[in-house]
Amino acid sequence: MTFNSLNDMSNFLVSARKYRPVNFKDVVGQETITTTLKNAITNNKLAQALLFTGPRGVGKTSCARIVAREINGFEINDDNSYNIFELDAASNNGVEGIRNLIDQTRIPPQTGKYKVYIIDEVHMLSSGAFNAFLKTLEEPPAHCIFILATTEKHKIIPTILSRCQIYNFKRIKNNDIVKHLKNICELEKIESDDDALNQIANKCDGAMRDALQLFDKVVGINKKITSEMVLENLNTVSFEKYLEIISAIKEKDIPNLINLTNAILDMGISGDLLISGISSFYRDVLVSKNELSHKLLNYDESKVKILIELGSKIDYNTIIEYLNILNEAEINFQKSLNQRLLIELTVLKISSLEFDDKKKKFEYQLIPVSNFQDQVFREHQSKVKIQKEKKPIANINVEEFETSTLSLKSLEKEKSEIDHEVVDNEIYDEKNISLEDIIEIWDEYAKIQEDKGKYNLASILRISTPSFEKNTIIYTVPNNTTSLEIDLEKQQLLLFFRTKLKSKIDLTVNVDKKIENKKAYTNKEKFMLLKEKNPLIDNLKNEFKLSI
Repeated sequence: MTFNSLNDMSNFLVSARKYRPVNFKDVVGQETITTTLKNAITNNKLAQALLFTGPRGVGKTSCARIVAREINGFEINDDNSYNIFELDAASNNGVEGIRNLIDQTRIPPQTGKYKVYIIDEVHMLSSGAFNAFLKTLEEPPAHCIFILATTEKHKIIPTILSRCQIYNFKRIKNNDIVKHLKNICELEKIESDDDALNQIANKCDGAMRDALQLFDKVVGINKKITSEMVLENLNTVSFEKYLEIISAIKEKDIPNLINLTNAILDMGISGDLLISGISSFYRDVLVSKNELSHKLLNYDESKVKILIELGSKIDYNTIIEYLNILNEAEINFQKSLNQRLLIELTVLKISSLEFDDKKKKFEYQLIPVSNFQDQVFREHQSKVKIQKEKKPIANINVEEFETSTLSLKSLEKEKSEIDHEVVDNEIYDEKNISLEDIIEIWDEYAKIQEDKGKYNLASILRISTPSFEKNTIIYTVPNNTTSLEIDLEKQQLLLFFRTKLKSKIDLTVNVDKKIENKKAYTNKEKFMLLKEKNPLIDNLKNEFKLSI
């Protein structure tokens, strides 16, 4: 390496510093805050203690420096080191550092009107330092302005927050980041495509500083940015590769799914980033299912159309269940000793998930072995010879046995059973229903709730006997509390009746406080209640001379 090249390296300035905002109009994505600050300075109504809070890399410190220049009327190139003091609270978090700062505030500025103290990462101050700072922050000298910056506002004590005017910085939108990167590309004469810049914006999570660092990493000396370069340099997975994974999950193509997953991991992609990427992709599929939420998708039109088509083939409940499994895997990733196995197990869980409509819940279903055989031996089908059918050793009546394996016939049978069970308003029949039918089904429903462990609901359903008039069940309860319990169960109860009777049944609940649910408390009362139900109990008591 020659001396000239070393000299060129020493003169290189990263984009995050080179294109740092020097006035309010240069700040990206914080228009509301910059407008408020500009008006406050113009009208001479700026508070003496400001708190800038928000994520990293969104312009907090840059805005603080701009405020310091604006209130003093300094030009950009002015030497303002005597007026602007920056303190890093992470390395000066003790009481002594704050006391030195307070001593400095007593000296008026040598040039300009105000001395501005910018304390970065202020949440790192110790409790003693916070307490030492309270009085000065509440009543600072007229020539001092404090600007506190933090990424974790919740760690700052309330007494400090109450003394500051708070400005909440937001994450910068991807569109704003892409627009800013395009401007830089024009200034630097760099060729770029929208897809590549969108990938950088997606990677930086709303932080402009991170976006500019990634931008520098990709550009290098090529003066050109393409999607392939971004994927290679930023260690990310392409949209098309995620599509392959989702397609393999949907088709239950297990061998291909495992191969795809391991190929991505072998590229150096971190396992937690892969799980997070699949989660984000399913989230985008979920968002694509409604036109109102399409604005949340950071893709071009062609990719949005692909997501919409994919979303039309997967229902909401399934996607949400997928996201739950992936989220659980993300939580357990760092604790796992075999992280690669955890990732493989996660994608296998998703691909084997099926919805049981009878039980209204998701279950993991074994994928038929035939799927694996078809996939593994597809290329060798011509070489495989079909064995002749062997005669059974004994005559066994197959119809006497039930099998739990998955077959086309069993699927058709289950589908027909489900179709028969579903009752729609359009196929309700008006027919004569007797009170005995109503009471029998009512008792059956109460028994089902008791078997489920819902003893309170079962006892409420047995307080009185329902009556039936004009296709409406009338049930009387003793108080409003029990009436509310019935109302909460009303939809499930009516669905049960309508399914059983194939008729549109309604339910009315009346409250009659005269009804008393007879309860036995003492031993004597319990005995008398048993005696009413079975008079022979009294003979048993007398025969064995039992006492109560």
